[in-house]
Amino acid sequence: MPMQRFSRAQLRPTPWKNGGGSTREIASWPPGAGIEAFDWRVSIATIAGGGPFSVFAGVDRTIMLLEGDGVRLQAAEAGLDHRLDTPLLPFAFSGDVALDCALLGGASNDFNVMSRRARCEAEVRVLAGAQSLPAASGGLLMSLHGRWRANDQTLSVGEGLWWADDAMAWTLTPGDDDARLVAVRFRTRSQET
Repeated sequence: MPMQRFSRAQLRPTPWKNGGGSTREIASWPPGAGIEAFDWRVSIATIAGGGPFSVFAGVDRTIMLLEGDGVRLQAAEAGLDHRLDTPLLPFAFSGDVALDCALLGGASNDFNVMSRRARCEAEVRVLAGAQSLPAASGGLLMSLHGRWRANDQTLSVGEGLWWADDAMAWTLTPGDDDARLVAVRFRTRSQET
């Protein structure tokens, strides 16, 4: 599939059934697979109220605070107690765990990556300087602060691109001193890292 550009401002929100927030899906692979059959999925969620996180058996998850006060994630039986209150710091956990979420203040916006463990793995990094990313069969880049040059593409704040089923490598160059970019790389379980 060819590379796809997106703008965070143009992503449509889908309200949660429990009324506690909404999700803006950026990309899901393969197309049309649905929530039970995707290989990987990337989205931005607005968490407006506390409550349980959905359980995704066999899925590895990474969540990262973008804006807001953040949340506290707890799972007593798994010994997990994590404050997601530092922006742009990815936190990885198993989707098999039943988590309870409590707001630490007002609503927050979070970047979310899910990958089906048996099929692929995800690497989520926040970049602050010029870097080269090795080829990956799928992935996503999004400017969080400042401007970025990604090969021949220019990304402003909230703009990004994603690709799937076609290995791509990237040369990434920030255009501003405070520029930050989230880089997600997906590798199938049969690929070398």
